[in-house]
Amino acid sequence: MSDLNHHPIIQKYIEFNAYGRLIGMSFNITQPGIVDYSLIIQTEHLATPRAAHGGLIAGFLDAVVGVGALSAVCEEGMIVSTVEMKVSYFEPIFVDDRLTGISKLMKRGKRILFMEGEVRNQHGVLVAKASATLNAYPAPIS
Repeated sequence: MSDLNHHPIIQKYIEFNAYGRLIGMSFNITQPGIVDYSLIIQTEHLATPRAAHGGLIAGFLDAVVGVGALSAVCEEGMIVSTVEMKVSYFEPIFVDDRLTGISKLMKRGKRILFMEGEVRNQHGVLVAKASATLNAYPAPIS
């Protein structure tokens, strides 16, 4: 198996992922379906004087499960899109928190992937979790 972090489809995702650059996310694919994502909370991410915006965390989790699913299908020339996602928030997230998001492929059909993702802070505390359904489809020929 090749290093999926350098797969052409993954590289295109990185190139076009303006949202990820905007909020400062980065990732490492450890194996197909499993990605390790990171994000450091900045003042620009806050919804209140102290806590991060829930939409930011939902977007982070969408990236976590999305790249996890993408890594499971990219070698077949496929890309993915999120069909639905449920997010549960367990703890507040504050400025300077260092978040780690981990994805897990739960089940895969021909085109549908069921993913889970979780986010922990620098203390290992589970702060949010998501379950998502994603659709895989052929990557456009570039």
